[in-house]
Amino acid sequence: MAIPRPQTRQFEAFMTNLTYARRMVEAGRMLTPFRSPTIDIDDFYRAAWVQAVGAIDHWLHEEVLRRVAELAGKDSPDMPYQLRTYELPLYRVEEVRRGDVTLAEAVVEHLRDKLAGQALQHPGKISEVLKLVTEKKVWYEAAGRINDWFQGRTTLNEKKLRSRYLEITQRRNKIAHDADLIDGDLKQRRPIDEAEVNDAIDWIERIALAIAYVLDDEG
Repeated sequence: MAIPRPQTRQFEAFMTNLTYARRMVEAGRMLTPFRSPTIDIDDFYRAAWVQAVGAIDHWLHEEVLRRVAELAGKDSPDMPYQLRTYELPLYRVEEVRRGDVTLAEAVVEHLRDKLAGQALQHPGKISEVLKLVTEKKVWYEAAGRINDWFQGRTTLNEKKLRSRYLEITQRRNKIAHDADLIDGDLKQRRPIDEAEVNDAIDWIERIALAIAYVLDDEG
């Protein structure tokens, strides 16, 4: 069952970045018959894994900034509590007072600076940041969305979905920071294969899509 994708520049960029990851997997598959001692084909799969996690991390940053800009521009009393009470440093307030920037622009630029060094790769951190744009229980509702899309073939709940996402990002961190070495070993790396990476990429896509649907649902 094909789920319509959000028609935003942010989600289109996310899908483009996932395509890069899928192409790395395809390159690994095509090169497998030509394995040699000088080329580790599994590195294509590891690179694809890192790229896919980077894709959703980047999308979450950009999506939050887009939605904060829209909400701050409306200056509505119905905006989420975390955004209504968001604090700006004095120099940003002065920029607004002088008319150099709008309030929405000041909020977005300060938030962009604040999020620049933060990886959104932990479910708890994602929940915290998303409170700026929604007061919904995003992981809980996203799990329900995925169950609906699979027409009862999955029985996800919030805990299971968060755990699946965390498994994927933790493997990414082992690849990126520990060269994917088995704990306590300085030579042997964890096994990885095409099917495993494709499954991780698919999960990343459906998790992002489910979160987007939850954020877009006004009900």
